[in-house]
Order: sequence, then structure tokens, then C-alpha cells
Amino acid sequence: MAIRELDSTPSLATLYPKALLGGVLRKPSGSSLPDTELVRTGVVVDPAHLAAYNTVCGFRLSDELPATYPHMLAFPLQMALMTEQGFPFPLLGMVHVANRITQHRALRLGEPLTIRVRAENLRPHEKGRQFDVISEAQVGDETVWTDVSTYLRRGGSSGSTSRREQLAPPTPDAIWRVPGDIGRRYAEVSGDRNPIHLHPLTARLFGFPRAIAHGMWTKAHALAAFEGRLPEAFTVDVRFKQPVLLPAKAGFTSWATPEGWAFELWSKSKPHLDGSITSL
Repeated sequence: MAIRELDSTPSLATLYPKALLGGVLRKPSGSSLPDTELVRTGVVVDPAHLAAYNTVCGFRLSDELPATYPHMLAFPLQMALMTEQGFPFPLLGMVHVANRITQHRALRLGEPLTIRVRAENLRPHEKGRQFDVISEAQVGDETVWTDVSTYLRRGGSSGSTSRREQLAPPTPDAIWRVPGDIGRRYAEVSGDRNPIHLHPLTARLFGFPRAIAHGMWTKAHALAAFEGRLPEAFTVDVRFKQPVLLPAKAGFTSWATPEGWAFELWSKSKPHLDGSITSL
């Protein structure tokens, strides 16, 4: 694998126009993922940025990073990788279907991090093809955090179609009242200014009746519900289902399992995500 070290964090302000243009002009091409890993060393968390992230996601203010926070640091590298010319799919139109984060130990402000990002495991899906973007955070030679984001590119399916069981929403433990501007507020701290999250008019251009919440905001807000009950090392795994149309009122349910916790988020009869937290 070719390792490419970056001397600065990629600019999302530059990458988004590139992604939008690629979505219009580029067609899916190629049958393999780039054999490239992007690496950024000496990454230090800005306390003000961490505080803003914690506020918008519902975490308490602390010098300990929420397990979802390093995704903020890896996201520009993910965007840079997926908008490169040799990447087989245009970024626009890909669907984030799942995310698994493993925190091997708690991370705190002041620890210099090395962030590594690569793509692997291209495979068939019943609606197209999917692959994983692997992100890691290291302190020295120690891998302290791993993130696996799974993306689906619709079309050209070569997988089989499975029949799904129709589930009923569980009785909620809490009601989320998700404000209509949460997409813009999360975009401010994450840099993820995908138009589908920002405004009803820009969302309609991509087939959504209203703006939708970021999946990673939904995951972070769910994880915040477990603050004070999380172990030092754990995996939090979610599958994204129906998008959360903004504004929204959704029911959040969680329950203990032998391994840790499980949780779901529903609006009326529509599931938005289900997930689990497993102690290591």
C-alpha cells in the first residue's frame, strides 16, 4: 500500500465543490479501490472546537474526547481520498450505511495524534456495491481509536436480494426533538456541508423532501445518552436506516445486553438507526 503523508489538513471548502462537480461529470469507473493510505501526523485537538462539538451533539464539556469526536479529525482525509481522480465512485450519491468505532482507551486533549485513512473491502450489495473507509488514530505507535464507515454505491447490483422482517417500533425511553437547523449547526463544527443537510431547497435537489440530519450527528447524540456509563474501551456500532427529516420528533430506546447496550431510534413507523455498545 502506498502511504502518502500530508503536511496539512485537506480543505473541505475546496473538496466539496470538487465532490459536487465530480457527482455531475463523473460516472462510476473501475473495479478496485485505490491502494493508498493518507496520513496526517501531529494532529492536536482545539479545545474550542471540542467544546462546540460536545454542545451540538449533547455531550457534557470535558477534556476527554467522545468516541465519535476523532471522526471530525479523519473526515477531511476521508473526503480527500474519496474525491481523488482514481477513486472508482463519485462521492455524490454514495450512502453512508453503517459506522463502527472502537475506542481502545479514552483520549484526552493535548495528546498529539496521527490520523490514517484508507479504503478497502469492496464487495457486492443487493442494491449495488459497498466498501469500507478505515480511519485510525494513533498516539505514538499505539492505535487508540478505529473507525469503519461503510458506504453503498447504488446500481450495478451483483448481490442477492434478501427478504426483510417487518419490525415494529419499540416503546421509547426518551423523545428527541431534533431542531430544523441541526444540519447547519453540525456542519459548522464537522465541516460536512453536504447540501442534503443544510436547507430544504438544497435537499430537494437531491431527492429529499426536507433537509436530513447527519448520520454521524445521530450516532453521536445516541452515544451521549450513555455518558457516565461507558467503559474505558468499547465498540459502538450503528446501522443507518431511514434518514431523519428535519425538524423531527423521534423516539430513542435503549436496553442492557450481556455485552453492554443496544439502542434504536424511530419516528412513528420508520427506523432511523439501530446500534450496540460492546465492552472490550
